[in-house]
Amino acid sequence: MNDNAFGSPARKRILFVVVVGFVLLSCAQLFNMQIINAPTYSERSDENSVKPVYQTAPRGVFYDRNRQVLVGNKPSFTLRITPSTYKDSLSPYIEAVLGFSPGYINKILKANESYSKYIPRRIAKDVSFKVIAWYEENASKLPGVDYVMETQRDYSFGVTGAHMFGYAKEIPLNILQKRKDEYMMGDEIGFAGLEKTYEDILRGEKGINYMLIDSRQKTIGRYKDGEEDAKTIKGYDLVLTIDKDAQRVAEQSFRDRRGAVVAIEPSTGEILAFLSSPEFNLDDFAKVTSSEVWKNLNENPDKPMLNRASMGYYSPGSTFKMVSAIAALNEGIIDSSYRISCNGGYQFGDRFFKCLHVHGSVDLETSIEHSCNTYYYSLVNKLGLETWSKYAKKFGFGVKSGLDINEEKDGIVPSTKYYDRVYGKRGWTKGFVISLGIGQGELSVTPLQLAQYAALLGNYGKSAKPHFLKAYIETETNKKIDVKPQYYDIGINHHAFDIVRRAMWKVVNGAGTATNIKSPDLNISGKTGTAQNPHGKEHSVFVGFAPYDNPKIAVAVIVENAGFGSVAAAPVARDVIKAYLQKGSVDKILSSYSIASANSGTKKNEN
Repeated sequence: MNDNAFGSPARKRILFVVVVGFVLLSCAQLFNMQIINAPTYSERSDENSVKPVYQTAPRGVFYDRNRQVLVGNKPSFTLRITPSTYKDSLSPYIEAVLGFSPGYINKILKANESYSKYIPRRIAKDVSFKVIAWYEENASKLPGVDYVMETQRDYSFGVTGAHMFGYAKEIPLNILQKRKDEYMMGDEIGFAGLEKTYEDILRGEKGINYMLIDSRQKTIGRYKDGEEDAKTIKGYDLVLTIDKDAQRVAEQSFRDRRGAVVAIEPSTGEILAFLSSPEFNLDDFAKVTSSEVWKNLNENPDKPMLNRASMGYYSPGSTFKMVSAIAALNEGIIDSSYRISCNGGYQFGDRFFKCLHVHGSVDLETSIEHSCNTYYYSLVNKLGLETWSKYAKKFGFGVKSGLDINEEKDGIVPSTKYYDRVYGKRGWTKGFVISLGIGQGELSVTPLQLAQYAALLGNYGKSAKPHFLKAYIETETNKKIDVKPQYYDIGINHHAFDIVRRAMWKVVNGAGTATNIKSPDLNISGKTGTAQNPHGKEHSVFVGFAPYDNPKIAVAVIVENAGFGSVAAAPVARDVIKAYLQKGSVDKILSSYSIASANSGTKKNEN
């Protein structure tokens, strides 16, 4: 073949340019695919062949001490969006169907845009069957939208327990970055209460189904017929120390009230009832929590998100008098026959500290039975600030108990060091100490601390660290593992407790301030208190235990702005005690609160 077969030199040059250009273009394309966009195509290749579909494990169930369900799980539909195939123009349409405000979907997608666009984002949890039916009818018009069946918390078992149980929610980005080896985007994590404390055993293990996917992201079958799939493993169930009946009564007794109830088994430290009121609706946290719900909760003047039971600061009032009494007896400063004369108050320097009555000659037992302030003004002065402070701390005041939820404050127990820091070494006098004797002044405690104190009084200074977890049940073996209480003894003379316990029995069963809750079959011992409140009417306070001879339950109740302890707090304590000790009584107690609530509503309407 001669050179003329390719035509003129011009044609040769054109053909050469075309061939070289084609080769260069091909090389550029290959470079782009294999070097520049290699991660993208690799990701698409993996997604287009075998796709892992993760199955969320059900969280462990909460049981009460008698194996009654407190918090369970239920199936629910979750609507998801996969950004790689989703069209933003669909958002207004979907938001309207779900009842969400405009821009809601874009906000979620934007918040998670740092993750692969092929990973689905959860848009709405617990969507109704009506929404699922709508999706099925319009699926072909909704690219990138799908739904899955998951489980969510079920709170339909007769108790609320919001501040105790806490809640789980989608893991925030800052936590995910720290725990990326354990969690994926969209996973739930315990965020408050017991859900947070026991997250590691509650969450279980995810399952994985490997699916064959075509280039259009359509599922075409199971990879290797599911041989390499991994099943979900449910989280461990928790057996709590809570008594469901006592908890139900505590919650019912605080309808339309603010305050707290804590009940403890004295010998073990097991929490039997735990209430902070008002509560919040845990169902709002079982799904995607709207900004409106958060705003309402945070702006509510009654502060429903505050855990009053373990973080609320209160003056204990006269319920604190037993600290001074036991301290003085144990230190040998007084004995049971020590008397003072109450003429309506106590003169200290140029100030007169008032008592509510003129009690005349009063011994220790009578001073507790009739709640004589004058006796304790005098007694705390004899004790001195440092001795009083030492015994207050022995009873657990001024320090955290170590309760197994991450919401607890230590309170304030004044000491010389405290007053020097707050007022300066010359800015306070011994007169500051006098009010401490009756549980007023700078002293602040939590309801949990008061319940622990009542337990120690009932059980002669011996108890265990307060706790919620009684046992857990391993999912695969169904084996129940008991949790051992952490016992302690505050080391106070048995005789001192005998005198004070007898006086507390007289408060309820003698001629004391809580005879309105006297019940021979319960045999309650206790002490009322009326706690000062700088923001309005005094708080009603009661601490007690029952039965007297062998206490099985100790209770602390604070009802905000309700006045005398005998009027509001003591009846609640009696009912919680009765619900725990007499199992057949709970329905009658709950019925009485329903009737009282109905009558209250009628009176309001009449007004």
